[in-house]
Amino acid sequence: MKPAEPVGPAEPAEPVEPAEPVEPAPGLTPAEVAERVARGEVNDVPVRSSRSAVEIVRANIFTRFNAIIGVLFAIILVVGPIQDGLFGFVIVANTGIGIVQELRAKRTLDKLAVIGEAQPTVRRDGTASRIPTAEVVLDDVIELGPGDKAVVDGEVVETDGLEIDESLLTGEADPVVKKPGDPVMSGSFVVAGGGAFTATRVGRQAYAAQLAEEASRFTLVHSELRTGISRILKYVTWMMIPTALGLILSHLLTLGLPGDAAIRRMVAGIVPMIPEGLVLLTSVAFAIGVIRLGRKQCLVQELPAIEGLARVDVVCLDKTGTLTEGGMDVCELRILNGTDDANGTGDIEGTDRTHGTDDTDDTDDTDDADGADDADGSYVVEGSTDKPPTNTPTPHNPNPRPHNPDPRPHNPTPRPSDPYIRQVLGALGGADPRPNASLQAVIDAYPADGSWRCTRSLPFSSARKYSGASFSDPYGESSTWLLGAPDVLLPTGDPTLTEADELNAQGLRVLLLARATRELDDPEVARDVRPAALVVLEQRLRPDAPDTLRYFAEQRVHAKVISGDNAVSVGAVAGKLGLPGADAPVDARELPQLQAGRDALGAALDEGTVFGRVTPRQKRDMVGALQSRGHAVAMTGDGVNDVLALKDADIGVSMGSGSEATRAVAQIVLLNNSFATLPSVVAEGRRVIGNITRVATLFLTKTVYSVLLAILVACCQIPYPYLPRHLTLLSTLTIGVPAFFLALAPNKERARPHFVRRVMRYAIPSGLITGLAAFATYLLARVYYTGPGSLAAETSAATLTLFLTALWVLAIIARPYTWWRVVLVLTMAVAFLVVLATPWLQSFFDLRLVGTTMPWAAVGIALVASALLELTWRRIAHRFPA
Repeated sequence: MKPAEPVGPAEPAEPVEPAEPVEPAPGLTPAEVAERVARGEVNDVPVRSSRSAVEIVRANIFTRFNAIIGVLFAIILVVGPIQDGLFGFVIVANTGIGIVQELRAKRTLDKLAVIGEAQPTVRRDGTASRIPTAEVVLDDVIELGPGDKAVVDGEVVETDGLEIDESLLTGEADPVVKKPGDPVMSGSFVVAGGGAFTATRVGRQAYAAQLAEEASRFTLVHSELRTGISRILKYVTWMMIPTALGLILSHLLTLGLPGDAAIRRMVAGIVPMIPEGLVLLTSVAFAIGVIRLGRKQCLVQELPAIEGLARVDVVCLDKTGTLTEGGMDVCELRILNGTDDANGTGDIEGTDRTHGTDDTDDTDDTDDADGADDADGSYVVEGSTDKPPTNTPTPHNPNPRPHNPDPRPHNPTPRPSDPYIRQVLGALGGADPRPNASLQAVIDAYPADGSWRCTRSLPFSSARKYSGASFSDPYGESSTWLLGAPDVLLPTGDPTLTEADELNAQGLRVLLLARATRELDDPEVARDVRPAALVVLEQRLRPDAPDTLRYFAEQRVHAKVISGDNAVSVGAVAGKLGLPGADAPVDARELPQLQAGRDALGAALDEGTVFGRVTPRQKRDMVGALQSRGHAVAMTGDGVNDVLALKDADIGVSMGSGSEATRAVAQIVLLNNSFATLPSVVAEGRRVIGNITRVATLFLTKTVYSVLLAILVACCQIPYPYLPRHLTLLSTLTIGVPAFFLALAPNKERARPHFVRRVMRYAIPSGLITGLAAFATYLLARVYYTGPGSLAAETSAATLTLFLTALWVLAIIARPYTWWRVVLVLTMAVAFLVVLATPWLQSFFDLRLVGTTMPWAAVGIALVASALLELTWRRIAHRFPA
């Protein structure tokens, strides 16, 4: 075999030193635990899946606009009548609804958070068991394995190749090899090996808890929706101040109205400027989304993540655990350059094979027959000829000698035989106390018999792509074996790679078992290895994956499969699931390096769909490169090798069965481990974004026409045309009630950026047209009506125009029409007619249409305004298509 070139990551392997017979720490006794609990030395940091109940109540009650409306409501209660203070009762009801819905969402989140909470393995009184994080006490001995997260600070007491990633805390990218006495920081996670540490700081004293105090989990995800609404509210506040001053001065000083009348008209001008229900409906929409997803066992750890996933246009999928189920099965064992394992599992039941047996014919003990190394460096397996087994009676050998139970090769150059290889695989499985899914499949197929003693081990690492161990076998011989990716352990051009590629092309995962020619502590232990066997694993495809991938394709969301496995194998799996572009998989080792620029890497990622042999650091670089090209990226995964990419992605999605570290950094956790839940999350996000955009247009149309009317009234030195009760009625019928239904309706529109710009693009012209139409009717009515009571008649005519025009805005926003949307708009129209036709309601709302000429003129002006609205909306839609 020619010398292997360094393939894959250049990180040196860090083997475990020869095992010493060290007695494991027994941990605390129940009495010692009780003492520490009594002293308060408990990890009592609460898991905050959302805001606390007190924070929810405070956030819904103590708002800027509630304070303004509360003051105005108090003023109306003093000057009366009570019907002009209806807006105050509406705000109380809205606030109550918001609190109730958010508390329901919190209850859902908290229940799911308990299900998904990490439970560390704690050793007490010599027994290891899983306990809730909050029950960990000072000096507890906590066991760690691959993917486990350190929940408290501590000091290492036992190590078995323990490698910890502290990048989420320190920014240092390389894993840190830990030895006894080294510190462990809470929030770090294990990437390879295992061990145990003693808790030295718990609760709010721990490092991760101090970070959590500075950055609450609830506010980590950026929400364009909430940011946009906050910006709009800021603009509205600045507009309100001069407008309110103008109304007060004009009514009290210039017009000389009675004090109570002036105050009512002034309040009527200010109240409709406030889009008080917009924040409420946004919170309610998020809260109900959380409740709906909670019923599907989807834990949303940060509420705006619902919105974030709806905005993504690229979703990066880790194959293992996402497209495939977690478990695997050994389907074939191929002894290299020997006979294949015919039944696919190496006769696990113990059936004897011809491999490794002696023949009675002494001529078979020549160098050639003994299996010297083949020219290509692979082994020739003893007993691979077609002769019958020597322990079977034949005409030429009626008294065969018994089968030799010693499966060892009888040659200075070891020759693998089927039983011998199965023993090696069993020993490798037994050397790893925390096997990954691939090694677990090997352990299930080839259980260890306990006769091999492990003297040194090298845990599997996603960066290395292989694991290994040194053994002393039952016969006193020592050997070192590696198990990992064939294309990492073998040089380019090795004939074994061709055989592995053929298996990968069928969607199978292939591991190479090779004997190392170097010591395990040699940084180049993977060079010059001697391939012994290929272990072929069959992966279990998720039955719901094809439909989910099809959904993303229909929604114009590009799916990228990013995996650490062989690119050909990943492409074959993706091809079986019907993913476009799966026929051209890309080996990540051939991608441009990040140092060459994000653009080059991003361009390669845009062109490809399936990427194999991706290291954890490359996954992180890929996410960053896609983001640099303007993509909103979601990352799904379940393994510790996905943590860094999940953290950097716009939205991280973890499986509930994933590692503790993965679940901790993800914004969304699929507790049912179902990839098919993702479309539901996307649909909820699109419903929230699309519907809030519609509703925001309604609210801001009212704000615009209210500001315009106030300015026109102040400039013309005439009384404000409406009383608070009129605008409460109009707001309820054209905005409040319809907005509630529209905000919770199904909506599959694709989320688009620039929320504020899109909303104002429609709200400003709609508000201007509506306000000008109402003011035109008011001016015309002032000319038409004279004498006592004329102001009430003028107000009623202007109210009719304002209602009809605002109703047309609602009719436009309610499109596309469904039966319930049509019924909703018609119901609001009928409700207004009922008010106009019912005497006591006329009196309550002070609405009386006098005569027929002016009311019909008001209707005519409203029709003209509606036609202008229709033309304006169509022109905007044509100029700015979706």
